[in-house]
Amino acid sequence: MANNGASTAKPVTGFKRKEAMWCYLFIAPPVIGFLIFGLAPLLYSLRLSTMEWDILTSPTGVGLANFREMFADEKFYKALFNTAYLMIGIPLGMIVSLLLAVMMNRPLKGISLFRTAYYIPVISPIIAVSLLWQWMLNYDYGIINEWIWQLFGVQGPNWLGDPNWVKPSFILMGLWGGVGGTMVLYLAGLQGISTTYYEAAEVDGAGRWAKFRSITLPLLSPIHFFVIVMGVIGTFQSFSQMYIMATDGGPEYSGATIVYYIFQEAFKYFRMGYASAVAWALGVLIFIVTLIQFRFSKRWVYQD
Repeated sequence: MANNGASTAKPVTGFKRKEAMWCYLFIAPPVIGFLIFGLAPLLYSLRLSTMEWDILTSPTGVGLANFREMFADEKFYKALFNTAYLMIGIPLGMIVSLLLAVMMNRPLKGISLFRTAYYIPVISPIIAVSLLWQWMLNYDYGIINEWIWQLFGVQGPNWLGDPNWVKPSFILMGLWGGVGGTMVLYLAGLQGISTTYYEAAEVDGAGRWAKFRSITLPLLSPIHFFVIVMGVIGTFQSFSQMYIMATDGGPEYSGATIVYYIFQEAFKYFRMGYASAVAWALGVLIFIVTLIQFRFSKRWVYQD
C-alpha cells in the first residue's frame, strides 16, 4: 500500500549511534594523520613551488619562474633521461622473474629453500645492498671485475666511473634485488591457473611452448600489468642507491635520477621552492604515465 511519499528509513537507535561513534573514533587517527602529515604538506608544497625559499629567510613569491627555470635546466632533462633509461630493467626483471617462477613451480625436494634464497634480497636494507654492490662493482678490486671478467681474459669496465656504465650498473643491481619479489607474484599466479586449461590444450595437441604462449602468458597478464605499473612508479622514485653509489650524481651526472635531482636542489643548494616545483612536475608525470597505462590495459589485460 502506498505511503504517500513518507520516508521508510528506520530511526537510528542509541546502539547504532554508539556504534557509529566508535567507528568514526577508530578511523579518526589515520584520517587526521593524513590531513596533517600528508595533505597539508602537499598543498603547502604547491604554494611553495611558486616561491623562492632557502629555509633561513622568509619565502618570496616568484610566480611560475621555478617552472620556467626547470624546463630550461639541462640537468633536469639529464636526470629525466637517466630515470627513463633505468626502466629498461622492468622488462628484463619480468623475464628473469617469470623464468625463475616457472622453475620454482616444480614439485622438487627442497624447492622452498631456493624460493627463500631468491627472495632474501627483497627484504635486505637498500643501504646495505648499495654498499655491497658498490664494493662488488669497484674497478680495481671488485669481485665482478676481479673474478668474473678475468675468467674470460678481459678487463672489466669501470662500472661506477664510466658514464656509459653507471646506469647499467643500477639495472644489474635492481635485477638482483627485485626479481625475488616479482618471482613470488608470478609463482602465485602460476599456481592459480587451473590445470584444466593445460589438459584441454594437450588434447588439441599443443606443445609446451604453445601452452606457455597461449595459456600461461595471457592468464598472467594482470600480474604483468601490476608489475609494470609499480615498476614505473618505483623507478621514477628511485633515489637511495644513486645517493650511495653515484657520488654527486656520478660522472657527467649520468647516475642522477629525478628524485636525486630534487634532493640536491632542496638539501644541497637549499632551493626549496624550485625543488617543490620539480617534485610537482614529477607527480604530474607519474599520474599521466599511470593513467595511460590503465587506459591501454583494457586491450591486453585478461579479465577472468
